[in-house]
Amino acid sequence: MLPKTTFAMVQTGVRTLEPMDLPIPQIDADSAILQIEACGICGSDYEQYEGVLGTPTPVVPGHEPLGRIAAIGDRAARRWNLDVGDRVAVETMIACHHCDTCLGGHYHLCSQRKIYSYIPLSEEPGLWGSYAQYMFIDGNSVVHKMDSDLPPEIAVMFNPLGAGFRWAVELPDTKVGDDVVIMGPGQRGLASVIACREAGVRTIIVTGLAADARKLELAKLYGADHTIDVDNENAKHRVKEITNGRGVDVVVDVSSYAVEPVVDALSFVRSGGTIVLAGVKGGKVIPNLVSDVIVFKEITIKGAIGVTSSGYRSAIRIIESGHVPLAEMHTHNFTLDQAELAIKTLARQIPGDESIHSALIPEF
Repeated sequence: MLPKTTFAMVQTGVRTLEPMDLPIPQIDADSAILQIEACGICGSDYEQYEGVLGTPTPVVPGHEPLGRIAAIGDRAARRWNLDVGDRVAVETMIACHHCDTCLGGHYHLCSQRKIYSYIPLSEEPGLWGSYAQYMFIDGNSVVHKMDSDLPPEIAVMFNPLGAGFRWAVELPDTKVGDDVVIMGPGQRGLASVIACREAGVRTIIVTGLAADARKLELAKLYGADHTIDVDNENAKHRVKEITNGRGVDVVVDVSSYAVEPVVDALSFVRSGGTIVLAGVKGGKVIPNLVSDVIVFKEITIKGAIGVTSSGYRSAIRIIESGHVPLAEMHTHNFTLDQAELAIKTLARQIPGDESIHSALIPEF
């Protein structure tokens, strides 16, 4: 039997998270309640916490939910082929699935889309995020059943790994034998390395800062052929050297806030190549961007927002296979009441401690 309330961490303002007990709502035939096992923490959690995203408050953050079905409506059970007790990964985006955009295969761009973690408490039923013990699952959600025996902190990697497959392989149409530069060795950069290696990429180059030494070593473990410390090496010269002056077929920028990588990407990519921009820059203008370079090299530039089902399915396949040492990427478990510490640790605001992949693990 479900309890009447759930403990949750609620963002009530910029840099303010408050513990609250919130009512667990009744569900209809199309929705469900998820008992959270783990919620992944990523850079957008920090951006939401800092107020950069302008999301409404009060709100329950958390957009990477993994858990077990605690209650489910009859139609939802049939539609999702689920029952109480099943473990599921929940996609971040909630779309209408009926508009032209959705029916055209781009449901993540639906004009009516909602995003878990960014829907305020004022919109019923309020439990729209996974910084909580329990969470509401909307009937228009997309969910994926997962192996119940996996450690939750590993299973919850479905989100960053899904991003790696979509951003580094699907969007740029990365092919066997391609050469790729991945800019930024955080969890999504590392996920991109894993995805590219699975896709048969010939040469994987990862760039990062001097402070990223540990992450760059992990990139090699996951299949990177070369790593470049941009603080101490000339990245442009190194990429030209590695590719014999040709440049790479694909550049994936997953660095956050820094705008210089966008300009650097234009020099890394070969003529006719593709750049995927997935790292959010906080609305900053990019200085020294010469658009003629894009024209003369016929570069394709694609933006990347979110992950779609194919990326999630690829991620879950890799996780369940067990052949990639994902535990090496996971560095921290935090309890719900440590959510602020989790965010600050990821943002390198805790001296002497650094997170690569971390998760909130609710206590019951």
